[in-house]
Amino acid sequence: MTVAQERTLAAKVRADFPILHQEVHDGPLVYFDNAATSQKPKVVLTALRNYYERDNANVHRGVHALSARATEAYEAARDKTAAFVNAASRNEIVFTRNASEAINLVAYAWGMNTLKPGDEIILSVMEHHSNLVPWQFVAQRTGATLKFVGLTKTEEFDWEQFKQLISNQTKLVAVNHVSNTLGCINPVEDIIAIAHRYGAKVLIDACQSVPHMLVDVQAMDCDWLVASGHKMCGPTGVGFLYGKLEVLQAMPPFLGGGEMIADVFLDHSTYAELPHKFEAGTPAIGEAIALGAAIDYLSRLGMDAIADYEHDLTAYLFQQLNKIPEVKLYGPQPKADGSGRAALAAFTVDGVHAQDLSTLLDQSGIAIRSGHHCTQPLHKVLGTTSTARASLYFYNTREEIDIFIATLKDTIEFFSSVFDHE
Repeated sequence: MTVAQERTLAAKVRADFPILHQEVHDGPLVYFDNAATSQKPKVVLTALRNYYERDNANVHRGVHALSARATEAYEAARDKTAAFVNAASRNEIVFTRNASEAINLVAYAWGMNTLKPGDEIILSVMEHHSNLVPWQFVAQRTGATLKFVGLTKTEEFDWEQFKQLISNQTKLVAVNHVSNTLGCINPVEDIIAIAHRYGAKVLIDACQSVPHMLVDVQAMDCDWLVASGHKMCGPTGVGFLYGKLEVLQAMPPFLGGGEMIADVFLDHSTYAELPHKFEAGTPAIGEAIALGAAIDYLSRLGMDAIADYEHDLTAYLFQQLNKIPEVKLYGPQPKADGSGRAALAAFTVDGVHAQDLSTLLDQSGIAIRSGHHCTQPLHKVLGTTSTARASLYFYNTREEIDIFIATLKDTIEFFSSVFDHE
């Protein structure tokens, strides 16, 4: 695929996203907050609406037509999810409310019941709070010790330090695949291979990778992997946990209630087979079905095509940001073709608070995020309390980057003139 062909991807798909065709504060919307949540194509909105208009019924529990149709669509979404990440079995996919719940599921069902004093958990300083706080709970409850991998000079995962930290006491390594702040792509295959040599389990937070690149859990060989539907063109309220079959089978249930049981007696219960053992109560049926529609949509576009197009956007975004002297960028620079990192840029502007920056950009219809992006410990390491973040997806364009850069320059000039008059 040539660069020219790659650039046609956004032109081909933008009509599929109704929300993008609006004005905000009298300017055309430029949506650069995709690391927080992605927008939804019509097919996803239609799938959600069709479920509630035609098939609304509880799953697995009824023989009537609506329940049968809902169950078929819900379980088909599980099949699609399993195929999307190349799970060995559909029973290795557990639907959750989001990736945070998926990590908590592993923390409580496995961590609380497995770890003990003297055991070690290795995380990195760049972890999202959702892959940090649950393990703090586990360490406090079990007496296990948390250890943290720091950053290299290029603000990437410190591979050499990781090799020094891991030991026979390491029972879990939990790291993100792609940092939502630094944009670096971590060497998860190598991390997993070394961890397994020491007998440790590995959980991968793939929220920022599954929507943007091919992810193969069998090739990766992770024990668990989590992702959120709303970051991959699906609705909010649904995510998933992948776990190796034998690992999930050995874990006790996380939540008790309907659906996750086989038989219930007054004094004890037996539990359903996978994956239902971990899906207590009525699930997010419509949301899971719509996630299946999102996976179909991404699969039709092709994850390789999405990744290639985003590489082009990344190269162009960094070329333009690097020309602005007041901008300090965090994380590694992309390779010449834009590969080697995610299509997001966290940055600060000298003398301007990130929140003020994003507020003024919003007045021109440009949506970026400001704050610590649920990575407060990382920001302390970086020496700042807040960054601005522009994060792109396959429906964004070079023309939108030009608008963003021009407005950013105007905003910096505005603040400079204000300070000059003080």
